[in-house]
Amino acid sequence: MREKKLKFGLLPRIIIAIILGIVAGYVFPDWLGRIFVTFNATFSQFLSFCIPLIIIGFVTMAIGEIGSKSGKMLLFTAVLAYVATFLSASLSYFTGLLTFPSLLSDTAIRQAAVADNSLVPYFVINMPPVVDVMSALVLSFVLGLGISCQSEDSSLRRGFGELREIIVKVIGSVIIPLLPIYIFGIFMNMTISGQVGAVLATFIKIIAIIFVIHIVVLVLQFSVASFFTTTKNPFKLLGTMLPAYFTALGTQSSAATIPVTLAQTIKMGVKPSIAGFVVPLCANIHMSGSALKITACALALMMTQGIPYDTPLFMGFIAMLGVTMVASPGVPGGSIMASLGILSSILGFTDADNALMIALYIAMDSFGTACNVTGDGALSLIVNRFFASKV
Repeated sequence: MREKKLKFGLLPRIIIAIILGIVAGYVFPDWLGRIFVTFNATFSQFLSFCIPLIIIGFVTMAIGEIGSKSGKMLLFTAVLAYVATFLSASLSYFTGLLTFPSLLSDTAIRQAAVADNSLVPYFVINMPPVVDVMSALVLSFVLGLGISCQSEDSSLRRGFGELREIIVKVIGSVIIPLLPIYIFGIFMNMTISGQVGAVLATFIKIIAIIFVIHIVVLVLQFSVASFFTTTKNPFKLLGTMLPAYFTALGTQSSAATIPVTLAQTIKMGVKPSIAGFVVPLCANIHMSGSALKITACALALMMTQGIPYDTPLFMGFIAMLGVTMVASPGVPGGSIMASLGILSSILGFTDADNALMIALYIAMDSFGTACNVTGDGALSLIVNRFFASKV
């Protein structure tokens, strides 16, 4: 009888890496610590190299596939999903403006890389990206629109479809498995620089606020959806979607939760043909939970590190965030990986900042996914109101 292997998810590995990194910061000699710092320097270079490729691989095909389909229902659903994502992230930003200053005023996180007593790598291997982030975004739009006008079997469409598969493989087989080591090195160096206490205190406060925000977002989404259905009680509708919510907490995947989301959406009264169209589509393009997490984490880190920011800057960031996360890979942390480019290019995040963002995001990955898929039910109700009689 074959023994069943014990598998650890990404979140447990990240938590273990953080704990071990803190311990290592107290006990490792400098020569050993610098080995991990050298790995981090090399890995961050590789990550920077991959970011434009991630954008091109995902956004190009997402635009091409959506644009190649016709129908008012598709356009309506896509716009509705984007608006919901934008509004959720905006709510997260303004909530952070009101709550974070009082919660985070006593912390003073500083980048481990620039602390006086931080370790430095033995060497750095430079891996300059093929194109910068904004060029990758523009190129993705242009190519995606071009692909949308071509036939399903065109060589360009097949080529970018294969590129997306390659990028998904790189993320799933290389980047994600190495993330715990990268996080380990970051927290080891932060411990050495004396900043780990402030980092952990900030983590706990941010996670608590984001959890409350994502519940508020779901209540608001179903309150709006209740106006488009005979069931006017938003909490009853939300209660119907709870099986999808809890399934997503366990799977951490919108795609894996589609069967449950679909079944519960139909139970709310959505026409099966509408649900069968909207739920799979929104599993790829509706990212309310992911967007609100990334926005709140980014704002908190900018506040604690004294990075300048203003509302127009964040509105531009949120507008791009809703696009870069479209069709992000079906691996844990896919949305944050696809968003690293605009975190750096728009908000000015460093590699250390991005590492903290990854750790924060992964710590709440289940809740973001649950918010995404549960909200898909609310969007389905709205689409059903306008198109049930036409399909």
